[in-house]
Parts: sequence; C-alpha cells; structure tokens
Amino acid sequence: MGNGNSTHSDAPRLALGDEGRGGDDAAPGQAVWHVLIPLPLPGPLDYLGPDDLCLGTVVEVPLGGRLVVGVVWGAGTDQVPVDRLRPIARVFDVPPLPPISRRFVDWVAPYTLSPAGAVLKLCLSAPAALEPEGQEMVVGLAAIPSDTSLKWTAARRRVVDTARDLPPLPAPELARLAGCGVSVVHGLVAAGVLVRTGRDRMPPPRPADPDHAGPTLSDEQADAADRLCAMMAAGRYAVTLLDGVTGSGKTNVYFEAIAAALRDGRQVLVLLPEIALTAQWLDRFAARFGTRPSEWHSRLTGRSRRRTWRAVADGTAGVVVGARSALFLPFTALGLIIVDEEHDPAFKQEDGVLYHARDMAVARAFLDDIPVVLASATPSLETVVNVDRGRYAKVALPDRFGGARLPDIRAVDLRETPPERGTFLAPSLIAEALETLARGEQVLLFMNRRGYAPLTLCRACGHRLACPDCDAWLVEHRLARRLICHHCDHREPIPVRCPACGAPDALTAIGPGVERIAEEVAARFPEARTLILTSDQLHGTADLADKMDRIRDGAVDIVIGTQLIAKGHHFPGLTLVGVVDADLGQSGGDLRAAERTYQLLAQVAGRAGRGDRPGHVRLQTYDPDQPVLAALLTGDRDAFLAAEAAERARRDLPPFGRLAGIIVSAPSAEAADAAASALARARPAVAGVEVLGPAEAPLAVLQRRHRRRFLVKAPRGIRLQPIVADWLGRVRLPQSIRIKADIDPYSFL
Repeated sequence: MGNGNSTHSDAPRLALGDEGRGGDDAAPGQAVWHVLIPLPLPGPLDYLGPDDLCLGTVVEVPLGGRLVVGVVWGAGTDQVPVDRLRPIARVFDVPPLPPISRRFVDWVAPYTLSPAGAVLKLCLSAPAALEPEGQEMVVGLAAIPSDTSLKWTAARRRVVDTARDLPPLPAPELARLAGCGVSVVHGLVAAGVLVRTGRDRMPPPRPADPDHAGPTLSDEQADAADRLCAMMAAGRYAVTLLDGVTGSGKTNVYFEAIAAALRDGRQVLVLLPEIALTAQWLDRFAARFGTRPSEWHSRLTGRSRRRTWRAVADGTAGVVVGARSALFLPFTALGLIIVDEEHDPAFKQEDGVLYHARDMAVARAFLDDIPVVLASATPSLETVVNVDRGRYAKVALPDRFGGARLPDIRAVDLRETPPERGTFLAPSLIAEALETLARGEQVLLFMNRRGYAPLTLCRACGHRLACPDCDAWLVEHRLARRLICHHCDHREPIPVRCPACGAPDALTAIGPGVERIAEEVAARFPEARTLILTSDQLHGTADLADKMDRIRDGAVDIVIGTQLIAKGHHFPGLTLVGVVDADLGQSGGDLRAAERTYQLLAQVAGRAGRGDRPGHVRLQTYDPDQPVLAALLTGDRDAFLAAEAAERARRDLPPFGRLAGIIVSAPSAEAADAAASALARARPAVAGVEVLGPAEAPLAVLQRRHRRRFLVKAPRGIRLQPIVADWLGRVRLPQSIRIKADIDPYSFL
C-alpha cells in the first residue's frame, strides 16, 4: 500500500456467485439474491428478484417500513426460507456497479474495519443519479438591449462574454464559469439579456482532446513525460512518484500521461486534496485538452454531482478531477489514477469510513492492474521509503520551469529583532514588504490559523472562553462577530461582559490569527490592497476563482492567508512570502508534526518567485536551529527525511511499524472510563503487538462526548485488522458507547 504498512495480500478473495439461488426454492423466473445496502449492517440481506439480474444491479428493496437502495452483491443462501423473503421492489435503469467497484468495496471494508454497506454508501453518494432526469432550465444569450439604464458591471460583462461562446447552460453553471454569483445571471434574465428555456437533459461532457495543442515542454519535462507515458504503455499496475520542486511543471508532465490514457480509450481520475486547488488546475487542463474535465467534490450542486456520476458510470466522462471520495465513483474503464499533492493530510478521511485516499488509490490501482502517479514537491515519508525499497518508481524534476530560480529563504530570529509590543511582524519583514510593494510586486503573509485570535480571556479574573461542547478554546472571528469552535462548529456572539465575573470590556484576545495580522497590515500599509484568504471567508467556488484571479492579475498587493494559499497556485507577481509563525505546528503528540510542518512551509515558500522575478521567503521564528527550519534554509530535504526516517525506524513507527488508533466515546466521563477499562481487560495478547492506554484523548470532550484513546502498535509484518476486530468483537458495551477504530491514523486528537 501507499503507506508502506500493508501488503497487497490484504485484499480479500471474492467468491461471488454468478446467479441467484433458484430451482425448487423460488418461483419460476425468480431467484434469491444477496443485496448489499449502503448502511452499516453486518452484511448483505437476501431478497427475491428476477433470475436474470446481473451482479452490481442497483435495486430498491424494503427494509423495515421503508424502501432503500441496494446493490445485487451475489447469489443468495438457503438460510432463510423463500416464503419469508421479501421481493426486490424496483430495478433502477442505471449501469450496474462494475465488478472492480464491488471488489474495491470488499477490499476497503476489512482494511478499514468498516461495514461493507458503509463503504458502498461512498459509491452511491449521488442518489439523484439513479432517477430519470427531467427537464432542466437553462439560460442563453438573447440580445444586448439598447436600454442604457442597465448598469454594465464587470461581472455582467463576464457573463455575457461567457454565454456568447457556449450553448445554453443552467444558471449556476454559467455563473461558475463567469466567476460571479448566480444573482448576476438572474438579473440579466430579468433584463432580457439572457433567456430561460427548458431542455430534456444535460448534454454529456465534451471529450477531452489528447492531441489538442498544449504548452511546450522543456527537455527535462519531456523526458519525465516520456517515462510516464512508457508506464501507461505497459498497461500494468505500477506506482510512480513524480517528485518535482515547486514550479517545475509537474502538472504539465502528468497531463501527457493523461493524454496517453485517453488515446487508449481509458478513463482517468485525478485526485486533489482541496477544492482550492481546482480553479487554476481546471484552466490549465482546458488549455491542454480543449475542454474541462468532469468534477467531483462537496461544493458541486446536486445536478452536477448527478451528471458526473452518470457520466462516469456510462463511460462518457473521460477525465474526472475530484476530492478523495471520487475514488469510489463507478468507473467502467479506469486506466490511470493521479494523486496530486500526495503528501497532503487532507487526503485522510476522518469521519465515517476512515481511509487515506492516497493509500486507497494505490489499492484501487492494484486491484484493477493499472498505473498510479503520486505527485508532490514534498513527498510523504511513506512514499519516499517505498521508493527506497524499490516498490515505487521515481521521476524527478529538480529545476523550476523556464529558468525561474527557487526562492532565497532566510530566518528572522525574533529573539534578536522582535516585533513592537502588541504586534506580530518583525521590523525587517516590514521593511522588505515595503520594498517589494515599491517595486510593484506582491507579498504573501502566511499564518496558518483562522480567525482573529485563538484564545480570549478576561483580564479581571483570568476566565478563558471555552466551547461548551468540546474540550477546546473558542476562536474569535472578529469579522463575523462570533466566537467559533473549530472542532464542532459551535458559534456564539462575542460577549460584552465576562461570562464568569461580569466585568465589562475586560475580554482580551491572546495570540494572532489571520484577521489580526490583517489588522496590523492595514495599520502598517494603509495604501496597500489587501485580501484575506481562508476557507471560512469563501462563498463557493466562484468566489474562490474570483479571488485567485484577482491575485494573479495583480489586483491585490498583500495576501494574508492560511494553508488554503500554500500549495498549487501560480502567482507570477508574488515575490515575497513572510511566514508569521514558523514555529506553529511543530509540537504535540503527532508523530508526523515535523514532517507536516516542513511540507507546509516548503509549499508556501514555493509561491514566491515563480515568474521572471526572484523570490524571497522570510521565516519568523524563536528557534532558527530546529531541524525543520534548518532543512528549509539549507534546501536539504533529503537529509531531513533521512533523519525523520531514522527516528521513526528506531521507534518502530510508520512506515517502519504499524499503528491503529481506538477512540472510545461516551456521554459521561464515568461511562467512558468504564468502557475503556472493559476494553483494557480484554486487550489482545499477541506477540509483538503493544496496546498503549487507555488515556484521555488530547481532545478529551468532543460534541459533549467524553473520549478515551488506545494506540495499538505492531511491527510491519503483523496485520492489525484481524487482531483489532477480534479484540473489539469480544467486548460487549452499552449502546451509548461508540468505538472508532482507525487503521494507520493520521490524527492523534
């Protein structure tokens, strides 16, 4: 697997029947079928249905007093008399779930210790796609009125320019393409500029043209592309790390592998960790292939999700770009998977079925015998170790494209040049920012903390404002005038008086977030055009695209952002990056804390100097000698990773050992302790397996549930899944107790 902690022999051997149980047990033309339902049930249920159904058929079946969707999973058994079985109520007119999708579900379920139905739910996450599509309303260009009372804003002109070159589209899609809100489109309809009509269904996506004229590759890029295309030509399972520095053109290189797959009539899946990376990526894809790919992520409309799911299932979607859940779409002819920014922790799903999309992408490729490309400027230690062991190939791009140089990175020692009292920007960083702005260049100030301040306390009594539902401090969001818990999303107004002692005007903000840095920037650089870029400041994908365009077009002088801005973006005018707190994130109980901090800072540093002007990066720190900063300052990534690998190997931690996290949660601390004690008494006694805990989880209360944690540790050669499953299965606990098992955990909260 991609994390180096499992072997492909983990895949369960499937023994699905070709037809249901019939004969004397069922009426003529009827058979008994196993139907898997997308719910956390122990397994498939038996139903009566037509004997000519094929495996993977999507059906509707009765469950209790309601009808639910299910998938024909195999032949039924004789454990239940036929006369007690309920019939399949309906067969949906959609392509059957492909065999590879069913195999993937049956692999992921035992690997993640999840019910197969819970994994199947990921495959059926667009319920509207199962129903026939009715008419949809679309808008197209009618005429440009001569009425001068219509105010022609920039957004309205973009809508008209976009509509002029396209067939009629649904209003939200036209707004997205034009980079504006849907209200702008509705206003043009009311003005008679656009006309609303109906059409029977959305047209299929326009095929990507692999031979459409793309950018000219450098010799280094062309050589890398040739190696990826050779991998595609082999047509077999293989994992290749595309290891290129920021700005080296990794995307253009793997585009050529996509083109090779399309010429071969195969589908392609590209996984991106965050929707923030999608806007510029889509533009680059359209420039290379003459059209946009199908998209799959949480911010799509229901209609768009329906369209993508259907297009994937019927094979008309040639290329899909999406978030981690796109891995479970019903591809019929998948030929290549690309995981961009493969190191990114956002690929880890932390709710429901707990999986890492990079690792599951490698498993999916293995099961289907197809190649997978992992791309990153800062590859994960797991992937680097797999390369070193010879399990993965490597294609390197050590230089930036077009002669651009990597930025000059220096530390700003805050012990020697501290900021003024009550501020957070060092004098030397302020001076460099002024010089950068004077040259007409852009500045990025990076602070990986949303809101105004991470803590608010009372100066009179010392009371700290905490979440009532979690063991966490409330974060002040001054622009929204709210205190917000970033763990459960609890929100409340900022009080005028201290809730504990009643003192008026005694609450004070402790520490900086991006909003507080923006406040300081406004005071220091009053003439500068500034933009705060964080996930909680966005209003959909169109808003994100608009802000990215403003930065790229030079309409912003100073960007103040979190990790949303740190990776994948190309801003040619941005030459100075200032990291406000380079020490943030390096402490705590996370075994990957140093690695993640290095990756994040290296990525944000890579935003500087990507055009024809040199870049500069300044890291504000109180400890410039720490290993992470030393690696950044010297540019010696490999030495840093080697040191990390040696330390993890010494402690038998991933990728040199295996871990499983077990979280016990209960409505009260007493119930959580009792359940944890019961599990502790039944802990497995397996040679080489060590069970640490129970202990309070670092986040001891979450959404009013008290949490206790175990950590199971074992050598690489031991499969933890059956050991953990047997352990948890031997302990009977009250229904109020919840157990979450996380194989290969990435979060230790």
